[in-house]
Parts: sequence; structure tokens; C-alpha cells
Amino acid sequence: MKEFRADLHIHTVLSPCGDLEMSPVNIIEQAKECKLDIIGIADHNSTKQCNVIHTLGKQHGITVLFGAEVTTKEEVHCLTFFENIEYANLFQQFLDDHLPFVKNNPELFGYQVVVDKDELIVEQEERLLITALNVSIEKIEQKVHELNGIFIPAHIDKKVNGLLGQLGVIPKGLKADAYEITGRTNPEQLYERYFNQDKPIFIQNSDAHIPELIGSKFNRLLLKEPSFTEIKLALANKDGRKVLG
Repeated sequence: MKEFRADLHIHTVLSPCGDLEMSPVNIIEQAKECKLDIIGIADHNSTKQCNVIHTLGKQHGITVLFGAEVTTKEEVHCLTFFENIEYANLFQQFLDDHLPFVKNNPELFGYQVVVDKDELIVEQEERLLITALNVSIEKIEQKVHELNGIFIPAHIDKKVNGLLGQLGVIPKGLKADAYEITGRTNPEQLYERYFNQDKPIFIQNSDAHIPELIGSKFNRLLLKEPSFTEIKLALANKDGRKVLG
């Protein structure tokens, strides 16, 4: 077993709130600078920028998870990750089917572009990606797990777009693989108030929208190797794999 550093919440130029400096090349360079082994791409309601970053990461020894930060019908943000591009594409179809068409205003919300490895724009997303999907958090969780993915409610302790801020409770029967917290809340208080003494896995990530924030928060994972399967085992605290903090 070996310890790996993972920041699982990074936005790119595709997110309207993502800085235009968050290109694939800059993200991988900053991840290397911060000695990260694993990163998770989490653009709002889209997986379209993942594949280029995954390919670049592979060339530089960094494992890149295919993912998206989904906004549920209840306005809750959730991190979703998939093992490969095939599963990510299937989830993208789900997102396309359930994201209402609200036209983006780049001057107001920011540009939403997909770029290639040379930072050339190959697509501009017209729909406003920060719009909520028309399906519930439970349905999204079920779809993610149907695709053998990882489901993590994001920054649950935030008042806006956090699970507890939006709903005030953990929905009964929700099968989260972990919960992301901001670090401003005492985990023990969360356990006692919301989880009935159960102790789910809590993780912290940078939620980076600019290159300088990548790796500002990260998780230490004990794994055999930095793979999707090993990460799933660590989040489940199985077979000696674990989240160290």
C-alpha cells in the first residue's frame, strides 16, 4: 500500500465560473507542481472536458477521474465520477436529457468552452451549465451507481448549494460514497447531528476555479495504485484501502 494525494473537485474553462486559465495543460501543470497523484474534474453539469485532461494526465503520471458537479432539482451540488470515457459519455447523455435549456449569457455568467490539448476552442456550450437538472438527488444518485460511478454530495456544510443548507437533512436511503465538507465545520458535530452516530467518509477538496487553488486542499488515500477501483475501495474503507485525511 502507498499514500496518494487526491484533489477531487477541480473546474475547467468549461464551467462558467471557471477561469479561462483553467485549461487542460495548466491544470495538469499545477497538479504536478502541487505533487498531486489524482485529480477529479468536476465541471458543472458536463463531462465534456474530461477526456483531454485524462489523456494529458496519463502522459504526466497523474490519474484523472472523469466527472461532473451536478446540480440536482433541489439545487444541491453533487460530485459524480466514472471509470472511463464510455461511462462518462452515458452520463453525459443523462445530463443532456435532464438539463433545461436556459441560454448562457457569457457577459453575465462567463464563457463555457471545451478546448483541446493545444487550448484551441472546439465547442462552445450554449446552455447555462449552472442550471439545476429537472431530477431529484435520489434519481441522480441511482443513475450514477447504475453506471458503476462514485457519488459524493459536495460541500454539504455550505448554506448555498450544500446538501444540509438546501435540505437540512440527509435524505433517507441516499447511498453516498462519501461526503465533501469545506473544513469550516467540525466533523464530530456533523456525525452527531445528521448521521445518527454513523461515521461516513468525509473528504475535502479545493473546489478550484483558478490554477492557484488546485491542491490547496487534498485527501491522502491509502491505495495499492491510483486507479478508479482502488479509490472506490478507499471510500468504502475496504481491503486495507482508506482515506487517511
